[in-house]
Amino acid sequence: WRLPISMYFEEVKKETLYIALEIINSNPEYNILENGQEARSLADMEEEFLNPNSISAFIKLDDTYIGIIDYLLENPKDQYPWLGLLLLHGDYQGYGFGAQGFAVYENEMLKRGKKVVRIGVLKDNLRAQRFWEALGFIYYSTATLKNGSGIFCYEKQIGQ
Repeated sequence: WRLPISMYFEEVKKETLYIALEIINSNPEYNILENGQEARSLADMEEEFLNPNSISAFIKLDDTYIGIIDYLLENPKDQYPWLGLLLLHGDYQGYGFGAQGFAVYENEMLKRGKKVVRIGVLKDNLRAQRFWEALGFIYYSTATLKNGSGIFCYEKQIGQ
């Protein structure tokens, strides 16, 4: 028999940024969609994951770092929680861990009294669109980033 596997979040810290870099760079297709380059730098990780605006955490399966999540508890523009990133290391994709990671996040939002969560998906990221739609997210509008790329905005009623 086996013990049940435990999935949880661990805060990203300066000392663990190199792990975030490895997870992000295991996804060259995503990096190209996100910023036109296959690989990111440690400085990029610091800017993205060590800022006061969002909560950045590793997704851990027991003692193994399998992904990264970044979110706002409340976006000042619309007062909704926004999930900015949920990305698994390339080696751990396709096993249902992304959906499990979202379930951990969803549970955290419910504990905080949130009823709806929102996400933005790059319009060219068809794989992510299918993933989020399969988890019950509904498209509601398109936004444009400063760099001109389109973002599809989705939301999901949680806890129902």
